[in-house]
Amino acid sequence: MEGSGDEDIQPLLSRERKTVFPPVSACCSSRYNLAILAFWGFFVVYALRVNLSVAMVAMLDDNVTSPKNGSVEACPPHSNSTQRNHVKKGKVYDWDSDSQGWILSAFFFGYIVTQIPGGYLAGRYGGKLLLGFGILGTSCLTLLTPLAASLSAYCVIVLRVTEGLGEGVTFPAMHAMWAQWAPPLERSTLVSLSYAGAQFGTVVSLPLSGIICYFLDWSYVFYIFGVFGVAWCLLWFLLASNTPETHPTISNAERAYIISSLHGQHSVKNYVPWRSLWKSLPLWAIIVPHFCYNWTFYTLLTLLPTYMQEVLQFDIKENGFLSALPYLFCWMVMISAGLIADCLIKKYNFTTSAVRKMCTIIGMIGPAIFLVAAGYVGCNYKVAVLFLTISSALGGFSVCGFNINHLDIAPSYAGILLGITNTFATIPGMVGPIVAKALTFNHTIAQWRTVFYIAAAIDVFGAVFFTIFGKGAVQSWAINH
Repeated sequence: MEGSGDEDIQPLLSRERKTVFPPVSACCSSRYNLAILAFWGFFVVYALRVNLSVAMVAMLDDNVTSPKNGSVEACPPHSNSTQRNHVKKGKVYDWDSDSQGWILSAFFFGYIVTQIPGGYLAGRYGGKLLLGFGILGTSCLTLLTPLAASLSAYCVIVLRVTEGLGEGVTFPAMHAMWAQWAPPLERSTLVSLSYAGAQFGTVVSLPLSGIICYFLDWSYVFYIFGVFGVAWCLLWFLLASNTPETHPTISNAERAYIISSLHGQHSVKNYVPWRSLWKSLPLWAIIVPHFCYNWTFYTLLTLLPTYMQEVLQFDIKENGFLSALPYLFCWMVMISAGLIADCLIKKYNFTTSAVRKMCTIIGMIGPAIFLVAAGYVGCNYKVAVLFLTISSALGGFSVCGFNINHLDIAPSYAGILLGITNTFATIPGMVGPIVAKALTFNHTIAQWRTVFYIAAAIDVFGAVFFTIFGKGAVQSWAINH
């Protein structure tokens, strides 16, 4: 494999740099302002993506979703559950299980298409406009969801596919921007802070969607989050810049610090070395765990509210809060993991490779263990929620593992690399919910246990693959000599 024979050394500080600029305080700095703005952007991205998971529970006719087989294994309703007495507000639909699976996975059929083009365009022209218009388009389409639902399930599927096209450019575009903005020794902190917005969007969207469905009706879920997304886009276009050089208010000291810290890490080539890129084993070492991690992540993201309702028998309000709990702790872990990872590299002289592998092992094998355990607690509601929460929370370490490794091995092509790995990693979002729905047709704990087994086995394989083949140094094909 071309470009994979690098030494496992600390590659983040250029030994050839003649002028060294001292670090600039994070407080009120432009790079951390960008991270905070991006945090809210990815809050929007995931709020728009997951609100359908809860709204779907309120959109469906109970005669369709309730199991008709009296022998179905499910937990008894809670004594304080209002599910039986709650009257659904808004129009309901008789979409069958197959239609539900396609609606939940349709987003990813569009999402997969724009990953690599988005990374290429962001690397060539900058990520600001690409990310901004991607979220703006998705926000506007979200506002049209109630209209599409009133027409047919097929219209919802088409709309969700189109939303996926818009959101598909967001992560590659942001990765391309961080390649220009993130000093290497602050990389884990900045990237994890910005992408933690995705988890926070899930934390807020799931319970808030449940409350909205309970007190208003499900259509307001799409109106409220859609309007918030449009408002964020206006701020993004006004405040963000593609590079420190083009930022109108950045201090000279911070601009010099960022540029000097990235010296020697970027290529000046006017073309993408596609052949070397595809032959690079360190890239494939990211592709495999990214695919594996997302199998578990997307399966739970789209179907956890369904599991909470069908098996654990939580009502719509409880469902939203408890479905959000795993992502609340994952969000907290992501931010903490970024600080820990940078500290290990800066203060304790860990190699980048060692830190990335350690975070990947914790962030993939840990969730696999607790996911399997969750399938064996039966109707012990508290322990089931606890295990699912620990599983998702430990997954937050992965953002400082394989998920950030694109910036380590090829900063100049980070957007393209993320587009490539995210293309493969989107396949689980397309297939996972359909497979899980097909396996849980009787809504039994045993069937869900099979879903958890599959996800855990895939997770472990991804962690082992990255541990063996992952690298932490800039690859030879990614720079000029």
